[in-house]
Amino acid sequence: MKQPERKKALLLLGDGTTFEGYSIGLDGTSGGEICFNTGMTGYQEIYTDPSYFGQIIVNTTPHIGNYGVHVDENESAATKIQGLVVNEFTYDYSRKTSTEGLHEYLIRNSTVGISGIDTRRLVRHIRTKGAMNAIISSQILEVDKLQVQLNKVPNMESLELSSLVTTKEAYDLPGNDGGSLKIAAIDFGIKKSILKNFTERDCNCKVFPAKTSFEEIYKWSPDGVFLSNGPGDPAAMDYAVATIKEVLKSGIPVFGICLGNQLLGRAVDIDTFKMHHGHRGLNHPVKNLLSGKSEVTSQNHGFAVSKESLSKSDAAEITHINLNDDTVEGLRLKNYPAFSVQYHPESSPGPHDSTYLFDDFIKLIKDKKS
Repeated sequence: MKQPERKKALLLLGDGTTFEGYSIGLDGTSGGEICFNTGMTGYQEIYTDPSYFGQIIVNTTPHIGNYGVHVDENESAATKIQGLVVNEFTYDYSRKTSTEGLHEYLIRNSTVGISGIDTRRLVRHIRTKGAMNAIISSQILEVDKLQVQLNKVPNMESLELSSLVTTKEAYDLPGNDGGSLKIAAIDFGIKKSILKNFTERDCNCKVFPAKTSFEEIYKWSPDGVFLSNGPGDPAAMDYAVATIKEVLKSGIPVFGICLGNQLLGRAVDIDTFKMHHGHRGLNHPVKNLLSGKSEVTSQNHGFAVSKESLSKSDAAEITHINLNDDTVEGLRLKNYPAFSVQYHPESSPGPHDSTYLFDDFIKLIKDKKS
């Protein structure tokens, strides 16, 4: 496509640091918590992941937009990010199967962005100072005026966001071969590729809104309950913790991913905490303590289960550990058929080292039924 006229834009961080660049996507002003993703591919999957709701994403890969977008690569119906920061943005794309360019896609999804930023410098700043609120604007280029808008952006800590991205009504997804098992998925911000991993394994799924009661889930007679990924602070989700406690008491097998991992921990009184800058990318090394094997994993989280709290717990044990910083990447309950991981085993677009966890959950369900 013909490159539009480059319009100046400003990025202002919570500590007063500013970056000047050029507007991409929708002309406008948007703020959220700024964080970075180190994945070298899969930008469309990142932008449509509901776990990023309330956040401005910095892509560390210097070239963004070069393969366009394709409808099949959406993780949800639309972009969920609050803003986008890139180094070099391209308006043309080379992939023949793409349905449109990224610039048009961002405009159609009302997503504000900025390009021409020294993302290496920005990422080093975030790694040093920690995740913080930020704001992008192509409309307000005076720092003092933009600061007024930034002050209105809520802090991620203590913020409940799942109820804003969850499905409004429960819906069914049949298994590919008719479905031999019934999986109730509680949608705290679920990704389509997670559900695809269940339906490909001959599971009938019913996706329930985040605030669905245990009684309503139980009426459907599920063989297993899945706790999805999602945005926000798990410490602000007492409603979800209460539901999970009821699920555990019922004896139904449980599997959680990302936010689901944190909520499962909180359901047995294990603490969570906000990380300095989080884990987001496709190359995070994790060790499975049960098998002794290591996995390269896809991750997206700014909160985590407290290793200190988990180590003192009689209710759960650590199953996976992050090899970069020794944070908890998985846990298993001792008195209930339930386990969870902090990373994303569905890993769209990759890597796929951890898809065995879906098979482990199905085996857990079948063992329980037998």
